[in-house]
Amino acid sequence: MDSHAEHSHAGHAHGLLPSEVEPGRLTGRLKWALGATIALVVAELVGGLASHSIALITDGVHNLTDAPTLVISWLAARWAERPPTSEKTYGYHRAGILAAFTNALVLVFVGVFLIWESYERFRHPVSVHTSTMLVLGAVALAINGGITVGLVRGRRDLNLRSVLIHNLGDALSNVGILVGALVIHWTGIEWVDPLMGLLIGAMVLWTTTGILRDSSHILLEGLPKQMRLEEIAKIILAVEPVQEVHDIHVWTLGSGHNVLSCHVRIPDMHIEESERLLQRINERLAERFHIHHTTIQFERAGPVAAGELYMPTPFDTTSH
Repeated sequence: MDSHAEHSHAGHAHGLLPSEVEPGRLTGRLKWALGATIALVVAELVGGLASHSIALITDGVHNLTDAPTLVISWLAARWAERPPTSEKTYGYHRAGILAAFTNALVLVFVGVFLIWESYERFRHPVSVHTSTMLVLGAVALAINGGITVGLVRGRRDLNLRSVLIHNLGDALSNVGILVGALVIHWTGIEWVDPLMGLLIGAMVLWTTTGILRDSSHILLEGLPKQMRLEEIAKIILAVEPVQEVHDIHVWTLGSGHNVLSCHVRIPDMHIEESERLLQRINERLAERFHIHHTTIQFERAGPVAAGELYMPTPFDTTSH
């Protein structure tokens, strides 16, 4: 045979550095965060309507989107724990990425809505009750700050990072509400309230871009961040007696699960020798790039047979 494939799957990769907290504890924290968020939304919407504060109302609407976000993230975290099946052969690792992408899309619409509502309040200003803004702003800051601290250890998981950044943005917007309430109370400048609403909406859009970019990159099976295809090829070529590597593909199933496939040209050798060579290649990939799931096809080195034509890919790296 001119070639044969070798497949290796040794544990889970850590290319995206998975969460440092056990999945069960994280899902429990997500449930706690959901309950606290729903209570906060009710308080902010009622208080915003009572005090005529567009900043409180926009923050309440923003926090309202946290509820489906947390539900999606919780379900995704649960699904990601499920083992592979005959239909889902890679398991459900992409569930968290889909959740992050969905949450980011929702936040884009929320950010645009908040900016529009604040613009309308600029056109039609309304007097606000700063005392209500101060009380609810402080309560919201305590809740969102607590949720942020509770999820910070799961920040390396893209799904949980989307929730973490969302709640961090909420906490910062609460600080803005408090500052705005104090400015209005001391100066009587009413347009500070819709200004806070505009800033909150802009911050929502800004914090969403990173999650949307990262999640779409993974869904399109792009090269994992902080990796270079040329460097991966050089690591494989450095393993004797590898002569050439081409058709390299590296992608991410989900946070912390990177996969590689490639063709490696080697001299003629016994199957036992090729297995040892495969082991050395996998050890290098695991040590340098935290890639633990590989499919490597060995090809026999030598001249191209009659009627065959070798077509290199744009990512070929050949040793000389």
